[in-house]
Amino acid sequence: MQAPVLTAALASRFARIALGNVRTEYPNKPDHVLASPGDVRASRELHPAFYGSYDWHSCVHMHWLLARLRRLHPSLPERGDVAAVFDDHLAEDTIAAECAYLARPQAKSFERTYGWAWLLELARELGQGDDLDARRWARALAPLADAFAARYVDYLPRARYPIRHGMHANSAFGLAFAIDYARAAGATALEDACVSRALAWFAADRDAPAAWEPSGADFLSPALMEADLMRRVLPHGRYGAWLETFLPGLAGREPAALFAPAEVDDRADPQIVHLDGLNLSRAWCLRGIANALPPGDARAAVLLEAADRHLEAGLAGVESADYLGAHWLATFAVLAMSE
Repeated sequence: MQAPVLTAALASRFARIALGNVRTEYPNKPDHVLASPGDVRASRELHPAFYGSYDWHSCVHMHWLLARLRRLHPSLPERGDVAAVFDDHLAEDTIAAECAYLARPQAKSFERTYGWAWLLELARELGQGDDLDARRWARALAPLADAFAARYVDYLPRARYPIRHGMHANSAFGLAFAIDYARAAGATALEDACVSRALAWFAADRDAPAAWEPSGADFLSPALMEADLMRRVLPHGRYGAWLETFLPGLAGREPAALFAPAEVDDRADPQIVHLDGLNLSRAWCLRGIANALPPGDARAAVLLEAADRHLEAGLAGVESADYLGAHWLATFAVLAMSE
């Protein structure tokens, strides 16, 4: 099977989707705790940088999509439009307002940890390469990235138990992106906190119940996301052995449920459409796990073939024009094709 490729035409199409989404204010699903009647305000007032794309975290990762497409495709026709959006949204005053929102006592658990992770991933993406505009936007975003990094360092030592379900709060997902950012930014305290907690939560895991996947609203695979995290944490020589005890049937394509793309019966349902995202996130996890295995490991080819099948299935879901998928799925598709 030929793996789908992020062509210039597809990049342009995804960029147009994201450009529309990040400026679409409604419908909107805020993660907002009210402390008084005065807190009943529009999301654009509360979040002048990330008010669109249905919810805050989707708006953040649609900005990530634009940043990545701009870097990978320097001739992107929408490049000027992307720059205009970033100049408006990633400015000193808009980021200061986002920081002020985060400082509210009622925002202590705001977007923990899914939105935290995506904000750091956006910061990491903007920091790559030598593009002067991207570096300028990265500097503007830095106070908010620093604030979320500090939240991780404060929160993780108090989090005795991981969150293992396949939705936003999944602990393995939150740690994976935070580790990537910490290593790129030289944020030693953040990296140490994440690695320590990943080992405490997951190093002794055995025989993951992956045959029970997926749940009906998953957009992350609990088993594969954990395995994708642990390739970042364990020494290269130990990772293959850990994976064998965690998912012992991989070489034989077991459990079968982990290798079969999820079927999506209603893309107009905000929870069922998550399964399109599951296929795409499985694709990037399967590829990342395979690439972390030593040369000649029989599991690698099996995982890469499964990654291609999941990516193809997930891209079929991206074709849906329903906003409940369109406000976020392109991000997962680009990550699956480019990470």
